[in-house]
Amino acid sequence: MTPAFVALDWGTTSFRAYLVGRDGAVLETRADAGGILSITDGAFEATFDAHVAGWDVGLPVLASGMITSRQGWIEVPYAPAPAGLDELAGAVRRVRTLSGREVFFVPGVSYRGASRAPDVIRGEETQILGAADAGDGLFVTRGTHCKWIEVAGGRIVRFATFMTGELFAVLKEHSILGRLMTDSEVGSGGFAQGLATGLRQTDGGGLLHALFSVRTLGLFGDIPGDQLASYLSGLLLGAEIAGARTMFKPGDKPITIIGAAALAEPFARALALAGITSQPGPADAVVRGLAQIGKSTGLIT
Repeated sequence: MTPAFVALDWGTTSFRAYLVGRDGAVLETRADAGGILSITDGAFEATFDAHVAGWDVGLPVLASGMITSRQGWIEVPYAPAPAGLDELAGAVRRVRTLSGREVFFVPGVSYRGASRAPDVIRGEETQILGAADAGDGLFVTRGTHCKWIEVAGGRIVRFATFMTGELFAVLKEHSILGRLMTDSEVGSGGFAQGLATGLRQTDGGGLLHALFSVRTLGLFGDIPGDQLASYLSGLLLGAEIAGARTMFKPGDKPITIIGAAALAEPFARALALAGITSQPGPADAVVRGLAQIGKSTGLIT
């Protein structure tokens, strides 16, 4: 299979480069945990060249993710929502590297909702482009920051960010809530109990009050230590789903979940317990999205 382009998905904590054929098939993958935060002295170009050594320097490189942010290699301004293929392809920024490669950096998307506070995505817009395939739907990308994204006619019309993953890590590792926790799996019995509590987060004192139950339920032995982490996970996911359900009002059509199985599967279980149907998105969503942008700009024939 003849390679057509290189797809680059370079985020905060991970690097993935794909050698992609003309039919869209991934011919080879280069990946490691070297996200943009691990790069010192702005050595993005040298790091990239080392990762893709041996691949044809004449192939166009389409890049998305935090590599196009202010902390990344080249900052590309956000395209305001509503935004789809035309807006993203039209705002691509081209750079020629010292090694002779042409890299095309894809913008993120910004949105201001009813609160007027800006929200942003960078990298997820390309995944959504590949997963939506010019259709409609509600998509959720799972990661440190979780994004609920509404798509109409293949265009991102609005979205909201939930800091669920990062908050879980901070509370578990750096707060008193983690002191009674022992090794556990997210799927243990505490998860469903935490989820039910989180879904009721508008009751009483809300989430800020409910969070202290992670400690007190452990202190009084209501939840064993090996289930407290899963209880906290369920509590935060429940609060996220409760808030997003009010914002987006998902109907009968399944929500499409995009992300690694370790993050997507617990979320799918949480949605099911909340009475919301879901389906997995394509594993190669980012490659599909970059391919669409490449074809739209004439970089890929």
